[in-house]
Amino acid sequence: MPATILDGSQIALEVRQEVAEAVNRLKREQQITPGLAVVLVGENPASASYVRGKERACGEVGIYTETFHLPVDTPQSQVLELINRLNDDKRFHGILTQLPFPPQIDEQTVIESLDPAKDVDGLHPYNAGLLAMGEPRFVPATPQGIQQILVRTGNDPSGKHVVVCGRSNLVGRPLALLLSQKSSGANATVTICHTGTQNLSHHTKQADILVAAAGRPNFIVGDMLKPGTVVIDVGINRVDDSTSRRGYRLTGDVDFEAAKQIASSITPVPGGVGPMTVAMLLVNTLKATRLLTNEKL
Repeated sequence: MPATILDGSQIALEVRQEVAEAVNRLKREQQITPGLAVVLVGENPASASYVRGKERACGEVGIYTETFHLPVDTPQSQVLELINRLNDDKRFHGILTQLPFPPQIDEQTVIESLDPAKDVDGLHPYNAGLLAMGEPRFVPATPQGIQQILVRTGNDPSGKHVVVCGRSNLVGRPLALLLSQKSSGANATVTICHTGTQNLSHHTKQADILVAAAGRPNFIVGDMLKPGTVVIDVGINRVDDSTSRRGYRLTGDVDFEAAKQIASSITPVPGGVGPMTVAMLLVNTLKATRLLTNEKL
């Protein structure tokens, strides 16, 4: 039987509705409007597209947002000056730095300049440290979105073996920390694999839940899966396709057609993890607002 499709778009809609209700209560009862500042440097088409999507999502749930779009040749000192101003700007409870930055800007320096209480991406060393200690405040949006997909579709990772293919600071590492925590929606045994892992299929075939986040199209093929596994495909790769009007199509890190004949459940690309990433950014912005205004979580 073909795998059940885990519809991230539908789950994200549910999350956005929950956020919208909470935002409306804050506005009505406390006269507080959550605010998100987005820092975008340069003209990277993918980044610009992501930012537009985040702006639309904020508008839908009632979060005030403003994008600070700087030229591609902006020096690092000017970006840091902007971050410092946003740290002190009470209109904004969250700050998002849209990565990647142009080469003249050191991403880690900018991330470390953020007020940790406004770091809705969860990348500041302080927030990363809290996650590592089992006391998460802001969890990066994609790992948090993956956890919500699993929990909300009846695929609780507790007691399961989760294999994560990818070790980035945006997805792989924080996801492994998140799902191995002794807490609700976690409590899994987690294995991290990467490009240096020998005999990768030996590990992937042991997975009750497999997360593909390697950034390589069709990196995971059907014979690497254990029958009945749950597959979460994080990859968004452009592949040339002369039959498409755009000249390309989007594909994940998993061979979807093969995997759906073996897995019990699988996320599609697009429409799987991507919408959840935006939804969890809204959740983190709401959480930052409550923390900074001493509202109950």
